[in-house]
Amino acid sequence: MQPVATLLSPLDPAPVQVLREGGRSPFLLIADHAGRAVPSALGRLGLPQSELDRHIGWDIGIAGTTARLSERLDACAILQAYSRLVIDCNRPLDSPGSIVERSDGTPVPGNLDLDAHQRAQRIAEIFEPYHARIAAELDRRASAGRPVVLVAMHSFTPSMAGNDRPWHAGVLYQRDARFAHALLEALRDEGDLVVGDNEPYRVSDATDYAIPVHAERRGLPHVELEIRQDLIADEAGQQAWAQRLARLFTALQDRFARS
Repeated sequence: MQPVATLLSPLDPAPVQVLREGGRSPFLLIADHAGRAVPSALGRLGLPQSELDRHIGWDIGIAGTTARLSERLDACAILQAYSRLVIDCNRPLDSPGSIVERSDGTPVPGNLDLDAHQRAQRIAEIFEPYHARIAAELDRRASAGRPVVLVAMHSFTPSMAGNDRPWHAGVLYQRDARFAHALLEALRDEGDLVVGDNEPYRVSDATDYAIPVHAERRGLPHVELEIRQDLIADEAGQQAWAQRLARLFTALQDRFARS
């Protein structure tokens, strides 16, 4: 693959989409894996579109769920447009998962033998603008004395490596479980959900970027929320989960959203 001076062309989507920039809610929603776009210069990374449409390319259903939750809460939402196969915006840059050569058994030809310049392009044009926009929003709210609860929205596959995953949703955290445990209790009290406590994943400095950098370093209440993909694969499921989460978040707001 020949290097190009600028990775993103004017025809490529912007790396960041912001919904309800002026939203009044204290909740700030972010979606690191909302999109499956690939810069035109990378030729779909040598993959058929069917592979990019799978979970390896993005978090299925999370963009629609986040958008609908943003509307119900009147909350700002910041969504990342590019496939995690281009660069994973929830991985530290020195992590092996930042730009993968293989994902869930699928080789990614466009990620083989990248030089420093090619990696730097993806960082500068996709990873950094997304995280800079989150940081700018948090700085703006801090300057205005506005409270923030940061919610990182994700989805997960019903099975992985031949193992079924029984959870409908999971709450993830690392050092600070304040909001995560409250949300876990609220979700379990719904009575119709199996909810994982740091399942099917857990947050760590080695494997995650958004929560350690944007939430933990600032001391913000937060959660990384995972919803099973088959539950939000269509509009009806996205609406149902947005309605449920909006109700639960609103009930928890006064406990955690204090300036």
